[in-house]
Amino acid sequence: MALTQGVTAVIPTIPTEHRQTTLKRALDSVRNQDHTVAPGIIVATDTTHAGAAATRNRGLAEVTTEYVAFLDDDDEWLPHHTRILMDAARESGADIIYPWFRVISGNAFDPFPGAFRRPFEADALRESNYIPTTVLARTDMVRDVGGFEPHGDQQQSACDDWGLWLKLLDAGATFHHVPMVTWLWHWHGKHTSGLGDRW
Repeated sequence: MALTQGVTAVIPTIPTEHRQTTLKRALDSVRNQDHTVAPGIIVATDTTHAGAAATRNRGLAEVTTEYVAFLDDDDEWLPHHTRILMDAARESGADIIYPWFRVISGNAFDPFPGAFRRPFEADALRESNYIPTTVLARTDMVRDVGGFEPHGDQQQSACDDWGLWLKLLDAGATFHHVPMVTWLWHWHGKHTSGLGDRW
């Protein structure tokens, strides 16, 4: 498939009343970007209990743009998210761009202490995951390595995304950290982001 210029948002979700509420918030945050997400948004709904990773991969298969930006249905982008990440991709030439987040919860904490503003370190990433799912990535590279790892089996990790990052490292992908907060992580213990990646 020939990819066109631009970025597509991929959002996995499940058909529950609570998720429909958070999905609307996520969709609104994409529509409110000051850099247009084109051709648009792909919402992949898990109706068979396949899990977040497999659902993201189904959404990824439909992307027709050079870049894909992942967002979980219970989180949201700040208005400058895609603009900052696309600018960083052009300036750095990196394949994976990851910014930072602000945790929104009653007992907010940073699940990756010390990683914010720290330049990317491949050896550190091989030791443990410190990159949440909310990244901008070259679509073809993610597809070429097989996408996300269902159910976090990679190195007995609970993180579906860590398995993908490790496959991308092995394939020669380059990573770049943007030391800015560009999205909100709504932490509630039953999320699709990073840690404990289950519905």
